[in-house]
Amino acid sequence: MRKKLVAGNWKMHGSLAANLRLLEAVTAAVKAAPRDFAGARCAVCVPFPYLQQAQAALAGTEIALGAQNLSEHDAGAYTGEVAGAMLRDFGCRYVIVGHSERRTHYGERDAQVAAKFQAAQRAGLIPILCVGETLAERDQAETEAVVGRQLGAVLAAAGVQSLRDAVVAYEPVWAIGTGRTATPAQAQTVHEFLRAAVAKQDPDTAARLTILYGGSVKPANADELFAMPDVDGGLIGGASLVAEDFISICKAAAGR
Repeated sequence: MRKKLVAGNWKMHGSLAANLRLLEAVTAAVKAAPRDFAGARCAVCVPFPYLQQAQAALAGTEIALGAQNLSEHDAGAYTGEVAGAMLRDFGCRYVIVGHSERRTHYGERDAQVAAKFQAAQRAGLIPILCVGETLAERDQAETEAVVGRQLGAVLAAAGVQSLRDAVVAYEPVWAIGTGRTATPAQAQTVHEFLRAAVAKQDPDTAARLTILYGGSVKPANADELFAMPDVDGGLIGGASLVAEDFISICKAAAGR
């Protein structure tokens, strides 16, 4: 049985003071009632400058640390980039690759995302591979073609076995930061399609693959989304910046 995962994506938010309050509240809740969280995995993916602060705050807890991006290169003359090995130095377990904001605002194409996916695994990190369609693509009934292409680029570059040590996150672009959310049935349909696409190459890998939903998950809709058979947790944006909301979503994933 797949254990659900809730990964907070802080995006470009935070300060030393705000982070401390947030992390203290989340870790205190976990320490006070560990059984409420035992049924799920929890992680926070923080901006690069705050990795050391988050590493220290999460020490001794079951909450994993992650980053939001990495270079496809392992080292070299790439000013401003961050290598996977550097993230490992700060205790990162996860790293997000191919987030829609990276694809849209910074021009990351499928091939580059696939290269970053491979770089993450070379560094011993678990990539959270993001796939998703825009509103225009959904309206044109291109959802499966888009997410299939994005997933297929990684399968072609890294092979289906690479997904045994990876996470996929379906994040409909039209539901990120808009207040709109895919219905549980809509999310389930895409998740089922993604799992079936992997199953065509390796049914066992497909059965084990964690597929997150990443479009405006909140305490009010988490239970219903996570009840879907192919929704294995969430990639959480704005709600991960509010301690009470993130705690509530983690508990929902744990079945509490």
